[in-house]
Amino acid sequence: MRKVFAYGGIAASIILIAFGIGSIVVGANGRSEVRSDVARENIVGSPDMTPAAIVAEAKKAGLPLSKLDIPSTSVAGKEITNGDLAKAFAGYMRIHTLEATGGYTYAEMGRFLAKPGTPKAQLAPGGGTSNPAFALIDPKTKQPTENGARNIWVTETALTTALNTSFFAERVAMFSVIMGIALLLTGIGFLVLTLGALHQEGLRTLTSPLKRGKKQTEKAALTA
Repeated sequence: MRKVFAYGGIAASIILIAFGIGSIVVGANGRSEVRSDVARENIVGSPDMTPAAIVAEAKKAGLPLSKLDIPSTSVAGKEITNGDLAKAFAGYMRIHTLEATGGYTYAEMGRFLAKPGTPKAQLAPGGGTSNPAFALIDPKTKQPTENGARNIWVTETALTTALNTSFFAERVAMFSVIMGIALLLTGIGFLVLTLGALHQEGLRTLTSPLKRGKKQTEKAALTA
């Protein structure tokens, strides 16, 4: 039974080490791929993408600073090549979009431009209307005119979601590397303990006959 437990311990150690190495490799490859995908988009931060500059712009646009998530990292003039920079860039993009829409989000704006004389009840808080009956008609298409300011949010949401996803993916990759290191160290430690126990058991097996022989010799000497 001791041998079974010993061999089981060795097998478990090898499995932990293998999983640890695999996790490190997968995490490192994932992190590298995320950074490569972000870098190839050739995104560069605009000059106003610093905490101080964006605060000044937000104040000028009349946005409530208490409701804004001001990035703490400057990306002005920097190439966006990793998850941290991508997340900061996404934060600046959101503030730029709020400046363009007067501080209103996608859900607060109407789908169409409202025609003059539209009742207040039919107007969205951020302007425009979602009721086609009160929409301004495009003379060319004869269809309700889309609210261009609202559509800015469609582009902004798509881009910031992709940027924030790269940040999350990079964090997951780093977690995989850390967990791999932990598994690797655990497996090595478990293997050392198992081999140490086997070594001690082997020493006991080798020394037991010698100890019995010594005791028999001492006993014979006492009875002589």
